Amino acid sequence: MALRIIFMGTPDFSVPVLRALHEAGHDIVAVYSQPPRPAGRRGLELTPSPVHRAAEALGIKVRTPVNFKNPDDVEAFRALGADVAVVVAYGLLLPEAILTGTRLGCYNGHASLLPRWRGAAPIQRAIMAGDAETGMMVMKMDKGLDTGPVTLTARVAIGETMTAGELHDQLAEAGAKLMVEAMTKLEAGELPLSPQPAEGVLYAAKIGKEESRIDFSKPAPEVHNHIRGLAPFPGAWFEAEINGKPERIKVLKTELAHGSAEPGTIIDAHLAIACGASAVRPLRLQRAGGKPLDLADFLRGTALPSGTRVG
Repeated sequence: MALRIIFMGTPDFSVPVLRALHEAGHDIVAVYSQPPRPAGRRGLELTPSPVHRAAEALGIKVRTPVNFKNPDDVEAFRALGADVAVVVAYGLLLPEAILTGTRLGCYNGHASLLPRWRGAAPIQRAIMAGDAETGMMVMKMDKGLDTGPVTLTARVAIGETMTAGELHDQLAEAGAKLMVEAMTKLEAGELPLSPQPAEGVLYAAKIGKEESRIDFSKPAPEVHNHIRGLAPFPGAWFEAEINGKPERIKVLKTELAHGSAEPGTIIDAHLAIACGASAVRPLRLQRAGGKPLDLADFLRGTALPSGTRVG
């Protein structure tokens, strides 16, 4: 037997779940994704989302409503006669008519250990907060923001140097296996649901542009977590004077270092930078318009001697 599934997702993170459900033999009756967005150098080409492209490669029909305010879009959704909707990083709020528009409801794959890190950026926020672990959870959706009852969980350790990009990939693969298991249990009527705890709620707000600048006045562990939580995208950055001109430099990987000075001061020949307490050493950097470089390659082409102030 197989479930009739509507899949709803948009970014790369969602693609492994879509493929896993398809490979498990479920009938994906339609895929919903956000509409194609302008891309390319001039922003003139409309580019389908990663989920959109993956669905077309699998021969699955794709729908891209701007929202579900049009009653015709809601009716078209319900007319699919699906057993369940699986939602992974779709990016649109779903009205009650959609949440109740399948026989068994909507199940979400969420990248945190709920109720910690509800909201838009759970992967980044977990790293930025210095969490030692996170995970994927399957939740039955309700009208709240990630407030529905939860079921299966896959826990993932967060290494001390792990970046958001690395954690993203681990969680995506874990989420694919978990959702297949959840749908197997749901089909058999053996998927238990438990309400989320009332305590421990934290919200993972969307990453704002103003957060990308590195604040070296903070202790080194916080600076380190901030940088790896924003790597590789959008990338944390500092400003330094190069050839007499200020330039933004992204930092994509760091390690903790020893030493002290005024925060934002380079304190050795290997680019250790003083923080509010102790120091961090960038290990991978990117100049504006350039490609990411490991520290040794970066220093061969960029002079930032000890005593230079950055920030």
